[in-house]
Amino acid sequence: MELTKNIFFNTDKLVENSIVKISYTGKLFQEQVEKVSIHYGFGINWDNVNDIEMEKTELGFQAEIELCGEDTFNFCFRGNNDIWDNNDGQNYIFPLEKLQNELIVLEDEPVSLGSARKLRKSYLWSKKIRLAVYKIITYLPKIISGNYKRKVIDNSNN
Repeated sequence: MELTKNIFFNTDKLVENSIVKISYTGKLFQEQVEKVSIHYGFGINWDNVNDIEMEKTELGFQAEIELCGEDTFNFCFRGNNDIWDNNDGQNYIFPLEKLQNELIVLEDEPVSLGSARKLRKSYLWSKKIRLAVYKIITYLPKIISGNYKRKVIDNSNN
């Protein structure tokens, strides 16, 4: 995913409390700076500020970063000659999406026997309905067209 020119992530969206790989091919990479660090923090107050030296590759400078549970991911880049790429003084600021956890069942919360039975019944009914639909689709056209032949068991040999 490219959020802005020359900055790429290995994911479609930035989600809080996840690890993301960032690739940078911006001004410092184009000027062939030998070492680049990413200076980053989270939220409006730049909480949990950190600097990580990025690995230089043919695809640009790369680093893995753990995203905190804040609203935004803020960062800029600093070269070894103390030249900064801070988006013309604006820094790079991107929103973090909240982790969708509606479907996560916590181990501490027991599932009641009643709800488990209801879930099992609805599963069985869905299987029965699918089987009925399959039979209707398969056999109804044969019955209507008259091509349906019943198997007759010959018991006269006994």
